[in-house]
Amino acid sequence: MKEIQELSIPDDLRYAKDHEWARREADLVRVGISDYAQDQLGDIVFVELPEVGSVFDKGQEFGSIESVKVVSDLYMPVGGEIVEINTALEETPELVNQQPYNEGWLVVIKPADIAELDGLMEQKAYVAMLGGEE
Repeated sequence: MKEIQELSIPDDLRYAKDHEWARREADLVRVGISDYAQDQLGDIVFVELPEVGSVFDKGQEFGSIESVKVVSDLYMPVGGEIVEINTALEETPELVNQQPYNEGWLVVIKPADIAELDGLMEQKAYVAMLGGEE
């Protein structure tokens, strides 16, 4: 596993305590898991995502991710409707390990309340949480 200073934690994203990241893209929010989360999981072998059109509240479980070590639930960083899923992960789930912030994204959400993004952590706070400061 990587040390905290070795992790890629972009400063243009917001982070949930469950290690999902969220990127605002106009009126939509793209979601994935952080470099920390993928590193902790190890080699990812399967990703279960919801159907397009599904609606979830903030913090609600929306899928799961399976690695050689464990199966981990995925939680909505903001509430809303799933408008797109990363179908590439069906055949190549290892994209989450290889490019967690680019090709390894999970879903795109049409948020019910875009202001929920403000409740997520910025890079500095997320790194502090990883370091046990919060």
